[in-house]
Amino acid sequence: MSKPNIEFIADLETIVKDRLNTGSDASYTARLASAGTKRIAQKVGEEGVELALAATAGDQQEVIDEAADLIYHLVVLLADAGLSLEDIALRLESRHSP
Repeated sequence: MSKPNIEFIADLETIVKDRLNTGSDASYTARLASAGTKRIAQKVGEEGVELALAATAGDQQEVIDEAADLIYHLVVLLADAGLSLEDIALRLESRHSP
């Protein structure tokens, strides 16, 4: 089994930003963003709950699927707020500095 490319999450951020900028109705990302911040936040909440429930059920594939959904919707929420994964990484890093 090959090592997963964790850098795809950064690529996902670029894909999301591109889709938000193009605003195509063919894009779920663009449609979600056009529904507004409240709807994006609702999706983050829903996916977080679904992930927590999947974890309690103990089904690893379901946990992976729900975690992927949560990360995707989080990336959309951050982009909508004018923030990035780098902003989050910097905050996490600062919390672990001596």
